[in-house]
Amino acid sequence: MNAVNATEITAFLAELAALAAATVLPYFRTPVHIDDKGGARFDPVTIADRAAEQVLRKTIRARFPTHGVIGEEFGETPGHSAYVWVIDPIDGTRSFVSGLPTWGTLIALCEDARPRFGLMSQPYVGEYFVGGDGIARWHRGNSSTALFTRGTQDLSAASLFATTPDMFVSAFEQAAFAQLSGRVRMTRFGADCYAYCMLAAGHVDLVVEASLGFYDIAALIPIVEGAGGLVTDWDGAPVRGGGRVIAAANAVIHAQALVMLNQAPA
Repeated sequence: MNAVNATEITAFLAELAALAAATVLPYFRTPVHIDDKGGARFDPVTIADRAAEQVLRKTIRARFPTHGVIGEEFGETPGHSAYVWVIDPIDGTRSFVSGLPTWGTLIALCEDARPRFGLMSQPYVGEYFVGGDGIARWHRGNSSTALFTRGTQDLSAASLFATTPDMFVSAFEQAAFAQLSGRVRMTRFGADCYAYCMLAAGHVDLVVEASLGFYDIAALIPIVEGAGGLVTDWDGAPVRGGGRVIAAANAVIHAQALVMLNQAPA
């Protein structure tokens, strides 16, 4: 197995962000046909999602032909190495079709199933976030800034984000989130992947979600962890798939939030 080079991967992620932006932006805030993938909740997908994933998959496979690729829209293309790219071409398609700039392109490179590098790009706003190997940075134009989470030490002073209350499906999930929400200073919904990046940038303390696919979270883990935060499941274990996820600015607030989540009635 040939080890990847961090400088090469971060430069390649910026290249992929530009390709995705060129593909997606022409469709944003324009009349676009919306398909529903089905399921219990409205799950939209557009030509922008599909076109962006196709160009990203093609570019990744051309550069790293032995690497696997997993995408939200076109599934898995197995590789022949320990490396797998995980793509969500538009995380927050509901926001995208509503004209709200809180969606983003998510791209992760996993090594032995562990997300090692991650990108979140929001091209309409003109910024992207990259994390990997213990470092996270924010990029806008020619500016690049290191990211650091904040040190909030008590839930009563914390801000809590989730994409939507609808993602908490079971009675346990609903009760657990409500219990945690009742202890924090502020709860907000609707930020999609942006909430995790704002946590990495020191503006948010907690993001607690459920019903996630791996493509929803894989790219965000290196960003949050590179800035000094933690990302686990609701049991405190590493995230290696989707499901229930908690991202926290620091270990203290993470521990307090886990207690609240797991004290809820089953």
